[in-house]
Amino acid sequence: MKKLKVFTVLGTRPEVIKLAPVINELEKHKEKINSKVILTGQHRSMVDQFLKLFNIKPDYDLDIMLKNQTLFDVSSRCLLRLAKILEKERPDLILVEGDTTTAFMAALAGFYLKIPTGHVEAGLRTFDKYRPFPEEINRQLLTVVADLHFAPTKKAVGNLRREGIDPKRIYMTGNTVVDALYSISSRKYILKNELLNNIDFKNKKVILVTAHRRESFGGPMLSICKAIRQIADDPDVELIYPVHLNPNVQKPVNKILSGKKNIHLLDPLDYQTFVYLLRKCYLVLTDSGGVQEEAPAFGKPLIVMREVTERQEGVEAGVAKLVGMDSKRIVQEVEKLLKSPDSYKKMSRAGNPYGDGKASKRIVRAILGSMG
Repeated sequence: MKKLKVFTVLGTRPEVIKLAPVINELEKHKEKINSKVILTGQHRSMVDQFLKLFNIKPDYDLDIMLKNQTLFDVSSRCLLRLAKILEKERPDLILVEGDTTTAFMAALAGFYLKIPTGHVEAGLRTFDKYRPFPEEINRQLLTVVADLHFAPTKKAVGNLRREGIDPKRIYMTGNTVVDALYSISSRKYILKNELLNNIDFKNKKVILVTAHRRESFGGPMLSICKAIRQIADDPDVELIYPVHLNPNVQKPVNKILSGKKNIHLLDPLDYQTFVYLLRKCYLVLTDSGGVQEEAPAFGKPLIVMREVTERQEGVEAGVAKLVGMDSKRIVQEVEKLLKSPDSYKKMSRAGNPYGDGKASKRIVRAILGSMG
């Protein structure tokens, strides 16, 4: 019997994390599936360590990243280099994840060549095309060209159905990031970072911060930094902030936050260390997308520093609070969690709306059922 040829395309750190469990599951079906991986290298400096962590060895590396690259650079180089491989290999299915430029360009290349695409984490929406930018349009356009839609939640399924997607092509699977988190957190791990080893997680309220989105650049990032500095005035609080390498993040963060004793500015962390911090911290302050799914897996209250979110499930479940980017509001909501045990308890026990750690099995089962 002919094997089903499935090519997984990834290019950024979140894609590696969320597709690693799917790739591993595909490999368990070697008798039915010929699985190959294409790495675009959209985020070269951050991706390689994650590939190593999850033991993923790409069959193709497009190495598209340029210094100070623009969306035009990423899109054109990704599309042209993918075309050569896909024309030669002609897989039965292209598998992509999320809302990156890599994901959309891979789906578009597949459409041009009439190769079906499966979209992991389909159906997320803010309905504001510039927030997040360019991700919201990437995922909406991806939905138009994709053939199989692996939606993580009921809300995502509902979004797809309202947009006219055939219900027979929609599969509710849960989010694969939960699969990845459970896998990593089950491994033995010894923290080697000297600074982090000296933080008193037992007696201090440790806040993990991530902030790096494009729409936060400029004034919003300054506002976020001012809020973090004000929160740090509390002597019982320690803040850990792995700072994104983008100069639009580095410059305001270092200007406003450096030199404060209980604010720890770190280089981007490896995933095992990040998961360790998620488990040990008191709460999470973020403008990230993926962290909104990761923190609930460990019962950590989440303050989301964005105006809109495509992950409303966490807000509706009560584990996340959408507060915008005004420094006064951010400080107010964080202080509520620091000073009110009832408020903290309510959020920390809200539960994880994003899955049970079996999303990858459901996705591969759906691929085999629909195409095998």
